[in-house]
Amino acid sequence: MPVEFIGMIGTRDVSETRPPAGPVVDPDYTLRFARAHEDAGFDRVLIGYGSGSPDGTQVAAYVAAGTERLGLLVAHRPGFVAPTLAARTFATLDQFSGGRVAVHIITGGHDAEQRRDGDYLAKDERYARTDEYLDILKRAWTSSEPIDHEGRFYRLHDFHSEVRPVTEPRIPLYFGGSSEAAYRVGGKHADVFALWGEPLKETAEQITAIRAAAQAAGRTEPPRISVSFRPVLGRTEKEAWERAHRILDTINARGAAGSFVGSRRPTLPVGPDAQPQNAGSQRLLAAAAKAELHDRALWTATAKATGAAGNSTALVGTPETVAQALLDYVDIGVTTLLIRGYDPLDDTVEYGRELLPLVRAEVARRDAAAARTTVGAAR
Repeated sequence: MPVEFIGMIGTRDVSETRPPAGPVVDPDYTLRFARAHEDAGFDRVLIGYGSGSPDGTQVAAYVAAGTERLGLLVAHRPGFVAPTLAARTFATLDQFSGGRVAVHIITGGHDAEQRRDGDYLAKDERYARTDEYLDILKRAWTSSEPIDHEGRFYRLHDFHSEVRPVTEPRIPLYFGGSSEAAYRVGGKHADVFALWGEPLKETAEQITAIRAAAQAAGRTEPPRISVSFRPVLGRTEKEAWERAHRILDTINARGAAGSFVGSRRPTLPVGPDAQPQNAGSQRLLAAAAKAELHDRALWTATAKATGAAGNSTALVGTPETVAQALLDYVDIGVTTLLIRGYDPLDDTVEYGRELLPLVRAEVARRDAAAARTTVGAAR
């Protein structure tokens, strides 16, 4: 099965190691960044969500108009607009983009961040709302008849949307989270369940938990699995590690670092002494506490330095080393790889030239070998 590669774009040049450059919305940079991903061979790009960031659906519409085949993965927090409106918004975007839209559901892991958008629900209530929201969203995309709903968070009668997605049977749903509540809701609804880059053993344990939750929800096919990393490449191992330590030194020197969706606000947990609320960040910091280097090339020092504020574990080495490290995750059931760099645009170009072809060639070789084995066994 071919592996899916996802990148991440923002509307200006910024990362944990790069101070923001240019206006918050820089159309030229945004399109150049997106086209770099398309030229590099990425399947999709994630457009992030923050309480103060540009609207992701409008960014996606702009990028769709300036690219030809690049898929658009739009981060979306349930609860701030009605699910019926979200259904029409994403279906319209899917129509204009020619079926290139997917939605990444983020329930929200920081109370302070949620409250900036006016959401005062506790975590368990947020997940309960997400569950109900996705029930409605999927019905709105697929039902040929008007729908009614009477629930804890939403109530509607005789809803029918004239606009339907291009994608059949509906727009794909990606889902992020690492808590038991996330497993339960994502296991029920997600087409792709997204995890941050943990060691292989812990990732395999999460995959088992997600599949169990999907089975408990009555699904016969579990979600596919995505894992996120920050590759740091070099022509030699020595060069890669020298670059990795320069990145770490810059993060430590900058303190509260930036991100693709805007500068970190001081009320959110950021930095080596941060105590994050969300389970995903807690797990990354636990891995960092065990060891700085795991498995073939997983480096946790960058996660520790940022308080695991976002996907922040690195894979360090030559393109061949990092490709093999990514394939180690494919071996345990990962189907989607989300990678982004600390020099966002330049790293995208490098990944397309040096990394993606290695991974894809090996996956294709394995698929061909498996097909020959299947044909031989059938004779």
